[in-house]
Amino acid sequence: MKALILSGGHGTRLRPLTYSQQKQLIPVANKPVLFYAIEDVIEAGIHEIGIIVGPNAEQVKKVVMSREWDANIEFIYQGEPKGLAHAILVARDFLGDEDFVMYLGDNILREGIVRHKKYFEENDFDASILLQEVPNPQQFGVAELSEDGKTIKRLIEKPKVPPSNLALVGIYFFKPVIHEAVRNIKPSWRNELEITDAIQWLIDHGYKVGWTKVTGWWKDTGKPEDILDANRLILDDIETDIKVNTKARIHGRVVIDEGTEIDENTVIKGPVVIGKNCRIKNAYIGPYTSIGDNVVIENTEIEDSIILEGSEIRNAGRIVESLIGRGVKIINGTAHPLGRKLVIGDNSRLIL
Repeated sequence: MKALILSGGHGTRLRPLTYSQQKQLIPVANKPVLFYAIEDVIEAGIHEIGIIVGPNAEQVKKVVMSREWDANIEFIYQGEPKGLAHAILVARDFLGDEDFVMYLGDNILREGIVRHKKYFEENDFDASILLQEVPNPQQFGVAELSEDGKTIKRLIEKPKVPPSNLALVGIYFFKPVIHEAVRNIKPSWRNELEITDAIQWLIDHGYKVGWTKVTGWWKDTGKPEDILDANRLILDDIETDIKVNTKARIHGRVVIDEGTEIDENTVIKGPVVIGKNCRIKNAYIGPYTSIGDNVVIENTEIEDSIILEGSEIRNAGRIVESLIGRGVKIINGTAHPLGRKLVIGDNSRLIL
């Protein structure tokens, strides 16, 4: 079996962060979201991985290949994103005639895919999709099950009257017959080749489409609030690992990487992850905060936030529920005339 991981698209819901980086590279608990997908497929015993890339292809390649993986990784350029089924079309040569899992690279699945892969293989399905119960099925693609509940009868996108509360997660297992399906579907109203249409083609032509239910949490990290929520969920599972000497007052589960300096006037209350070579002075770092490498924080309280690498935050009062990009400077000036001086990019959101 091979894996096809999608890391293209423009990430418009995460602007301005995604003007300068691919959305799947935004870190959650100091690890790019894309890495969680790669780790899941390797854990499932899959060692041939194709990654679909788009406008930021070189950036994705550089980040992914910055570490060693127990897998052969090939990058497949999609160009303009034209739908999930289109990604299968452009990956045809890589996939060959093997079974494969397609994993959307901005998804994080706590339990991984080992159990789901085993179920797909043991039941000889032509396709199998992961579903999760949601309280608001009207906002998702939803599955209608067969009478015996073992297979999928129909997929419906954002139904006004949902036939179930089982939403598509964004992870799919396929046999090679899916290639025939994607060749035979037409673009949707948004001019994309929809994977739901390809799966429905399989159902309509008598192929067997199974499903498994996600029992742990699943997050689609497409919006800032989703990234912060995923950060909380992952930090809930960390174990204390402090690689520096510090007299800071530390409570709860905290990870501090090498080279970081934290003074005795700082309080850290976990769960918290702090990267390498940071400088933290006279600060409060509260629960559910992830701080990237080479960050400077002085005379500031931060809680329930993600601070990306290379940022400086000084005399900034209290920051909560924030997602702060790379190389950002937040400084509370003292010179007169007093006032806020702002340089804010497109599609930013600032709450003062």
